[in-house]
Amino acid sequence: MRRRFRIVAVSLAVGFALSACGSENAQSGANTSTTATKSDKSTEGTKGNGMDMQEAADRADSMLDAVLKKIDPEVQWAHGQTTKGSCDVTRRRTVMTIISAERRQGFLDQVEQFWRASDYRIKAKNVDEQFPAVYAVSKDGFGISVSIRAKGQAFFEADTPCVKESKVADPTAEPNGPAYKGVYPLPSPNVRSDHWSAAAS
Repeated sequence: MRRRFRIVAVSLAVGFALSACGSENAQSGANTSTTATKSDKSTEGTKGNGMDMQEAADRADSMLDAVLKKIDPEVQWAHGQTTKGSCDVTRRRTVMTIISAERRQGFLDQVEQFWRASDYRIKAKNVDEQFPAVYAVSKDGFGISVSIRAKGQAFFEADTPCVKESKVADPTAEPNGPAYKGVYPLPSPNVRSDHWSAAAS
């Protein structure tokens, strides 16, 4: 009887030890899982190849420079506001050339054709006759868009992916017209173009 009691006592002791060991492992595993999740979050959305906000803003500027240089005939533009999110930057350019209702689709077609040739993916298009727009994304996760708004004014925006936090300086590219520094919002389009401002013939 005593021998049987000892066997039961030993079995219970071993069982408690294993139970405690399993509980400790489970707790350790939970902590590891939490750490991994935090690590994943720290790298989430960093498509900018290790860029910081300034480097990403420079890349966005170069994308805007490139598309505006490809528009033929040339349009006059000015810098819009730069805005910063928690880990991203948006650069803006505002076209000061009046684009007539008859020329808007031709303007957007030029832009879209250039973006496709640059291997950007066209994400969406707004086919509204009065306020059309095109939205695209580059392979490295930068978004870029063009939209026509009130009075035929075209707006370009370039959005960076989530990158490392840093200070962001103003754009360095010189507008091809008045800079309107310190002016917000920018004026309505006020530059006439024989092509872009004209009704279709």
